[in-house]
Amino acid sequence: MDQVNVGLIGSGFIAEIHAESFKGIPQARLAAAASPTEGHVREFAARHGIGRWFADYRKMLEMKDLDMVVLCLPNYLHAQACVEAAEAGKHVVCEKPLCMTLAEADRMIEACRRSRVKLMYAEELCFTPKYVRAKRLADEGALGKVYLVKQSEKHFGPHADWFWNADLSGGGVSFDMGCHAVEFFRWILGKREVREVSARMGTYVHADKTQGDDDALIIVAFEGGAVGLAEESWAKPGGMDDRAEIYGSEGVTYANLLQGNALTTFSAEGYGYAVEKAPDTKGWTFTIYEEAWNYGFPQEMRHFTDCILNDRSPAEAGEDGKEVLRALYAAYESARTGRTVAYPYEPPAWATRPIYNWKPWLAPDAPEEVKREAMEWGERVGNL
Repeated sequence: MDQVNVGLIGSGFIAEIHAESFKGIPQARLAAAASPTEGHVREFAARHGIGRWFADYRKMLEMKDLDMVVLCLPNYLHAQACVEAAEAGKHVVCEKPLCMTLAEADRMIEACRRSRVKLMYAEELCFTPKYVRAKRLADEGALGKVYLVKQSEKHFGPHADWFWNADLSGGGVSFDMGCHAVEFFRWILGKREVREVSARMGTYVHADKTQGDDDALIIVAFEGGAVGLAEESWAKPGGMDDRAEIYGSEGVTYANLLQGNALTTFSAEGYGYAVEKAPDTKGWTFTIYEEAWNYGFPQEMRHFTDCILNDRSPAEAGEDGKEVLRALYAAYESARTGRTVAYPYEPPAWATRPIYNWKPWLAPDAPEEVKREAMEWGERVGNL
């Protein structure tokens, strides 16, 4: 094999980014796309020069010459699509977050292992050029002993309506963007074991749209004493803010993904990636250019393509996605109880969505005592 034939499952915002990214990878060919909205996927395929399109991804999986699929689906669909792709003998790249529960993660990992295909976890921050350089500084010892890693991603809300529905998305901003932070921390710190997690979160601005959290602070403590601090928000006006900081005994580095390599823009109409306007881009914002490259998407997909061509283990795999999911469940439990959650940790069986671990009254099977205690704590701290 000298080229990987790729199928995209989904045709929305993140599929647009991946389609653009694959165009710069000679070792990969966009062979097909699938999405249940026939008109949309047909236009998507034509726009990106993709030869075949399907309204049912299962039909796409029947293609004999398809090597890899990228899951660009709503979160609640990840697990089933992954299992079916693996059973069809296709390597899988799964967009973040990996899935809804640890049991689903185990199903996905086992299905790929059984079919001898790779399950790759699409965390682009581990391929983002500025962040790659920051990690190199830490790894070279330029910062001394790293004791604090911070990551912040803030804007005024997600790019598709299904994110607001916590049953479909699984949670709010902690799940949507906190997953970036947790894996960023693990990556910077050499995949150290998590020791405990604590969090504060609330629905402060978008309660008319979602039961999910729209602003969150998450602290992840690792073996060896290092700490990760995530600041995530769907409640910040004025466009995207995405940055990281690494503190060590001998130095510090700051990486801002937008300021420093962006245009300062005023737009009365707003703008966005490809054909879609992003939320909250009206007024003054920092406009990134070469957005996919600056965020590491082509580098990420080039790495995954190379893993298939040369049978290498991916730097970000299903097991990493599972540990991110575990930490986010712990964060939601901490927000529910007001207490730090220590490891080893397993979420309660009734929490079949991460948000249920914060708002158990949304969970059909949560114990009444847990619901009552969570409501009392939420009312006390005002984070409901």
